[in-house]
Amino acid sequence: MDLGFDKIAKRPTNQKIIMLVALLLAVGALSFFFLIKPKYAELKELKGKLETLQQQIQKDRQIADNLPVLLKEYDRLNRELNAALTELPNQKEIPALLTSVTDEGRKSGLDFLVFKPGTEVKLDFYAAVPVDITVAGSFQSVGDFFAAVGNLPRIVNISNVNFSDIKITGDRTNLKVTCLATTFRFLDKKEQDDAKNVKK
Repeated sequence: MDLGFDKIAKRPTNQKIIMLVALLLAVGALSFFFLIKPKYAELKELKGKLETLQQQIQKDRQIADNLPVLLKEYDRLNRELNAALTELPNQKEIPALLTSVTDEGRKSGLDFLVFKPGTEVKLDFYAAVPVDITVAGSFQSVGDFFAAVGNLPRIVNISNVNFSDIKITGDRTNLKVTCLATTFRFLDKKEQDDAKNVKK
């Protein structure tokens, strides 16, 4: 099989050099496009991935360095949450809380004319439980009652306070007070989910 080497061998030297250079350039170009260029693109992609991983490692190191501080903060917030939740009774504790409100009123010397729990309003993780209250007694008794309610271990807000039937007898002022007492209770997980579904 004749590959034409004899013809090439008979050509002048400068043509042989040109042909050899052309052959080397063709082999170099083919090597670059089929071997080096794909590997270069792969290398560039791997460098990008390496840089991303190094950045992630740096972030993870910062988090790891701050872990003791973050754990202390988590514990502090958890304690605050638990303390706040003790101020929010659950469903079972509401009747006892309302009883303690009326007990405080009676201890203060007030007569309860109206004590009417309203419809509770469900919010994110808690529900507001309103109670319409009308009491009669001395101004001092009303003040003592409001102070006692404020000192209860559970949250009870008094709002919409209206005074009526004010009667002054000697140094004693008797009156009737209408107000809205609102307490709050913690919603369990099912109630929270139901409240979210209603909003949707």
